[in-house]
Amino acid sequence: MAIAPLVFVVDDDPSVRRSLTRLLASAGYTVEAFASAKEFLGREQYAGPCCLVLDVRMPGLNGLDLQEALTATGRRMSIVFVTGHVDVPMSVRAMKRGATDLLTKPVDDKDLLDAIHRCLAKDVEDLGEETRVAEVRRRVNLLSPRETEVFALVVTGMPNKQIAAALGISEKTIKVHRARVMDKMQAGSVAELVRLADRVGVILPKARAKRPRPG
Repeated sequence: MAIAPLVFVVDDDPSVRRSLTRLLASAGYTVEAFASAKEFLGREQYAGPCCLVLDVRMPGLNGLDLQEALTATGRRMSIVFVTGHVDVPMSVRAMKRGATDLLTKPVDDKDLLDAIHRCLAKDVEDLGEETRVAEVRRRVNLLSPRETEVFALVVTGMPNKQIAAALGISEKTIKVHRARVMDKMQAGSVAELVRLADRVGVILPKARAKRPRPG
């Protein structure tokens, strides 16, 4: 069953938190409001799609500090910033770090709801990609050390004969390892195997190539 989307509101102004909570609830969203960045960081990570509506200027940790802290701890979070004071460096910093939108106070209700819709759509997409990457990583972890070496060379386009020479084993053995790699990675072709390797974004362990003996 899909997990329902959740909108977080972090703003030190109680009246802003109340008005945003009412607006978002009336639009059908489940909302959780927090008075500070520190309070929000104490909440466990939400597993489903979510959006953070975040005030920039707050005492203690400000909104940009919170964004940085979330990134540093690996917490997936799509953010809509709201602020009464916009400057170019701040905007650039927020957007470079992945903010979906930056809106100025007083925020127009429609603009905010549209921004949250985009924010949640992005988060659903990101969450799906994370799931797909995790599945590919799971498959990679099924490979033996030798199969991982073969994988690393197959995705470069190297033929079996050259892989065998590089690893110092027979071509027949390479064919066996290659078939196991294709099976464990659930790849129907080398092109698909390359796409899977690219998706996980990791550099496979470099094969321990053996130099051919002279003569």
